[in-house]
Amino acid sequence: MFIDIAIASETAMESSAAPASEGVIASLGVNSTLLIFQFINFALVFLVLWFLILKPLSKKLAERQKMIDESVENSRKIEEILKQSERRYQDRIDVAKSEANAILERTKIEADMIAEEAKNKTKNDMEVMVNQAKTRIAAEKDDMVADMKKETAGLIVAAMQKILGEKIDEKTNQKLINDALKQLSK
Repeated sequence: MFIDIAIASETAMESSAAPASEGVIASLGVNSTLLIFQFINFALVFLVLWFLILKPLSKKLAERQKMIDESVENSRKIEEILKQSERRYQDRIDVAKSEANAILERTKIEADMIAEEAKNKTKNDMEVMVNQAKTRIAAEKDDMVADMKKETAGLIVAAMQKILGEKIDEKTNQKLINDALKQLSK
């Protein structure tokens, strides 16, 4: 086909060498037959290039552009998912921190309450011990006072007997003891 076109263009050149009455185009030095064959040759080369190279190339470029666009869109989606995951992760961390702080606060309050209860119990135990000690001391004091009264009464009776030189009867003895105790109490 190209060979036919080339032969045709040679033939057209030879025929264009002969002067003809072609008019304005010929006066410019353009051979109209050669121009038509060159135009047909150009159209054939353009069609071959279009269907064999440009059309598949533009199709491949469109497919690659589509693939790139999809990749960019997927990366945006992945980036958005990553941001959401990071936000959820941070929210969970914040919730865990607030729960930990609440637990620590409750633990502190409970520890303070337990310490206060232990303090109160110790205070109550000490008060009970002090009261028991006071009761024991008071009982021992009463016992000592009673023992002292008996000893004092015995000493008074013995002293009186020595002074008087005789033994006093029980009734008089009791009266003297009571009088002496009254005087000691004052």
